[in-house]
Amino acid sequence: MPQPSAQVTAAEISRIAGVTRATVSNWRRRHDDFPAPSGGTESSPLYDLPAVRAWLDARGHTAAVSPLEELRTSLRLHPQGGGAAANLLPLVLTTARRTPDELTALTELPDADLAARANGAVSTLAETVPGAEASRFSAGDAPALRALVRCVRDEGGEGALGVLAERELEDSATSGTYRTPDPLADLVARLVPGPPSRVLDPACGSGTLLTAAARRGATELYGQDSVPVQARRSAVALMLAAPDATVTVHTGDSLRADAFGGLAIDAVLCNPPYGDRDWGHDELAYDPRWAYGVPARAESELAWVQHALAHLVPGGHAVLILPPATASRASGRRVRMELVRSGALRAVVALPAGAAAPLHVGLQIWVLQRPEPSGPERRSVLFVDTSEEPGTVRAGGTTEAGSRGGTRGGGRASLDWTALTDRVLTAWAAFTDAPDEFTDEPGIARAVPVVDLIGDLIDLSPARHVRVSRTDIEPAELARETDDSRRRLVAAAGSLGRAAGHVGWQAAGPVAREWRTATASDLARGGALTLLRTAPDAKEPKEPQGAPSVPTATAVLTGEDIARGTDPTGDPSGLRPDSTPVIAAGDVLVRSLAGGSGPMVRVAAESDEGALLGRQVHLFRPDPARLDPWFLAGFLGAEENIAGASTGSTILHVSPGRLRVPLLPLEEQRRYGEAFRRVHELGAEARRTTELAEQTARLLASGLTGGGLIPSSTGTGPSVPSDSA
Repeated sequence: MPQPSAQVTAAEISRIAGVTRATVSNWRRRHDDFPAPSGGTESSPLYDLPAVRAWLDARGHTAAVSPLEELRTSLRLHPQGGGAAANLLPLVLTTARRTPDELTALTELPDADLAARANGAVSTLAETVPGAEASRFSAGDAPALRALVRCVRDEGGEGALGVLAERELEDSATSGTYRTPDPLADLVARLVPGPPSRVLDPACGSGTLLTAAARRGATELYGQDSVPVQARRSAVALMLAAPDATVTVHTGDSLRADAFGGLAIDAVLCNPPYGDRDWGHDELAYDPRWAYGVPARAESELAWVQHALAHLVPGGHAVLILPPATASRASGRRVRMELVRSGALRAVVALPAGAAAPLHVGLQIWVLQRPEPSGPERRSVLFVDTSEEPGTVRAGGTTEAGSRGGTRGGGRASLDWTALTDRVLTAWAAFTDAPDEFTDEPGIARAVPVVDLIGDLIDLSPARHVRVSRTDIEPAELARETDDSRRRLVAAAGSLGRAAGHVGWQAAGPVAREWRTATASDLARGGALTLLRTAPDAKEPKEPQGAPSVPTATAVLTGEDIARGTDPTGDPSGLRPDSTPVIAAGDVLVRSLAGGSGPMVRVAAESDEGALLGRQVHLFRPDPARLDPWFLAGFLGAEENIAGASTGSTILHVSPGRLRVPLLPLEEQRRYGEAFRRVHELGAEARRTTELAEQTARLLASGLTGGGLIPSSTGTGPSVPSDSA
């Protein structure tokens, strides 16, 4: 039976053709021969993909298709469907090890020869990539094979891996798999004291936690996952990210069939499945791993905790990301009591909602340490609460990628990962240095004696132990703080009104304006701009001649800085200044992770000059004689442009070379640039005003409920008592 043709939406057509969705809508209205819908609904029509490609090819639009989009399209047309993505996974690793010239030669081979080469390549990975031996190719797979080779050659192995993950490896709540985002993975890895050399993740998923461990210097990485294609994905991702490390990944359920039985290692990092009642409670009732008590059927998370402890050498650390109910459910109180009583539990950190999937729940990080025979007595547990992190904006809008995944909708804006990480690590370092001398930080961190934790409930929720009462703050001080916040809010509201009045516009006409566009890659090849990015390992010099000199110590501009509009705040210790791009005034900076609140793009000001470029930021350096920086920033940061240049399902990575820019005269660019600059100022004032309004409301609410503030007699303004009152 012939396979049905793949169908695409209007948004997918815009990505294939490298144009905006408005352009696709104009094509539909103006060209009678544009393919008619072949499915879908009136409001969301679907189009036959081969017919669309033929129509675009006849008009020369297929030249705009990026290697990523070509691979995506080839997978949609493949008779095997999503299974083709899983089969192609091992080839990402083998092709990434070849030179660009070798890859070009592969694309020119006849179909049968290309398939034979692919079969030979994956056969060499049977011992290192789970399921690689099942990947077999024929001449019919040649279009997908060529698309993959071109994608790896032009976009790199990680870019190709992201496209494959959109198909067979879709991260979703339905499959129970989520990708832990890099900032959270780095925080988890840094909670292990000292750089561990041997690290295990028994539910490794996409391998993000093990990759973070490799960035800290781990040389032996062990992973296991019950989803075969996830284990395969993890092995490929780890060997791409840490080519010098020894990587061992197996398929299977770690609780029922531990592939690393008897292995004792330095550290375990894990983001296990949550709420799994079928984890093997009955068949594992007498398992020797349950040294702290048999976990209840509803406590699969406590089974993972004890599995992690069982794999540690004495004194080794385990760090797990767990749901908050694990800290308080009645069914787990006996196991929690033994974990506390034995000294195995060292710290519990509460994360803000939106930091991890499920995004509406504030997850927790548990830090554990396997007790050492005749080791020191552990008399307290550290609790840190970042659920109300001041840098976290709660305005509406899109949400940054979350734990093991992300979302493009929701109520919480992107987190201030830099501030959150610093707060947690500072408290943890002080606690590990001198647990008995730890100075509590009211409302944030507290070391609680073990004897105070053991009781009927043994509730380990951080908020329960670190909360601060407003009665601890002098009423006069609270009133002054609230009035200061209110005054700054009034001033910000005035600035917002003035900024709104500076933006001018007019209708383009009966239909939206159209223009010819070019990709950033095309503009770079033509010399109109230079594309720069900090290399993952910071080994290869990326800075062109004539760039600003590198200071011996400087800050790093991060993606969070762009989103928040702050000065560079990143730590330069992980970068080599002699091989990291240095920012100059007028550079256009784009966050590499799409989503979240705040701007995606920033034009570097004089205050940014000399800062190092963060790893998750792309730098576009325009030739001022050919490109206006604000014009470039305005179009690069357009929502549809970012969406069309992004890959991934939950965490969206921006491919800088795919971003498109209209081809306009410089004088017209400058008019657009001035408009974009004023729009940027309007957005910045709006975010500042929103943050101050929420801060003032929180101060008022907490002051009134805590007794530090009382309603004034007039009800219209603050009443600040004198010091003598």
